[in-house]
Amino acid sequence: MMRSLPAVAGAIFAFALVPAFAQVKPSIVRGTIEQVDGPLLTVKSRSGETLKVKLIDAKISAVVKASLADVKAGDFVGATAEPAQGGGWKAAEVHIFPSAMRGTGEGDRAYDYRPKSTMTNGTVSAMGNGAAAGPSTVGGSVAKTSGTALTLKYGDSEKTVEVTPETKVVSLVAGNNGDLKSGAQVVIPGATHQADGNWAAARIIVGRDVAPPM
Repeated sequence: MMRSLPAVAGAIFAFALVPAFAQVKPSIVRGTIEQVDGPLLTVKSRSGETLKVKLIDAKISAVVKASLADVKAGDFVGATAEPAQGGGWKAAEVHIFPSAMRGTGEGDRAYDYRPKSTMTNGTVSAMGNGAAAGPSTVGGSVAKTSGTALTLKYGDSEKTVEVTPETKVVSLVAGNNGDLKSGAQVVIPGATHQADGNWAAARIIVGRDVAPPM
């Protein structure tokens, strides 16, 4: 059966793009729950397919609304980014990890959210106005601006993304079985396609008061 944990594994964002129906290899399923039958979910995928996904002792994480003001230097966050016009990277979304997940999924990699998008998990080392102007270290909360450069450090590397008013900012919190209901939007990382045509997964991210933007 399913179980709630205070932290969904950060490695959920460590999967590179793989064929949508790969055998054994993990994929990311995104869609809306249509029906819940114990651990078996019927999900309408974002491409319009109806999928059966069996959750195996699944770790559940919920996505809740947040804002750029909730992001502070030293926080561990993830950012889905796309190439910006004129160079650099523009964040489509930023998700704030709880402290218990610090360091999980750390790094920068290709991500299948959109063509050419990447996922970067790292520690906020600098924040400043205007990505092109270069980052500057700021302590405490940072107010929302028309363009904030967010520099994420992972290992010996770092990446700067521009956060705009269009960037969706959310937090990951502990989820529970009650979050899994008809109409809820989900991201199911690490899903594997089974021989019977269904899917199996050990973790799921569900939107509580906002759709998962990643």
